[in-house]
Amino acid sequence: MAWRSTSATTPRSSRYKKEHAKVWPEVLARLREIGVTEMKIYLLGRRMFMYCETKDGFDPARDFARSTEDPTYRKWDELMRTLQERAPEAKPGEWWAMMELVFDLNWGRS
Repeated sequence: MAWRSTSATTPRSSRYKKEHAKVWPEVLARLREIGVTEMKIYLLGRRMFMYCETKDGFDPARDFARSTEDPTYRKWDELMRTLQERAPEAKPGEWWAMMELVFDLNWGRS
C-alpha cells in the first residue's frame, strides 16, 4: 500500500475534478497493469491525498515511473501536472510525496 500527498492549484481544482470524472480508459488500464488495484484521491482546499492499494511487490518509485512508458498515460500525467503543485515536503524527484503511516485500526489484531 502507498499513501501519498500533493497540492492542487486552487483555480484549477474544478478542472482537476472534471478530468477525473471522465478518466481516460487507457489510464485506468495502465494503472492496473503496473499493479494498482485501488486508488482514491481526496481534495480539501489545496491539499490532495491519494490512497492506493497495490499488488505485493509494488514499488512506488519504480512502478509509477514505469506508467509513463505508455504514451497515452504520459499525456495524462503531463496534463495532471499542469493542475497540481508538488508537495512542499516532497523529496527531490518526487511529485506525490510519501506519507508516514501513524495509525491503523487493525494494528495489534491477531
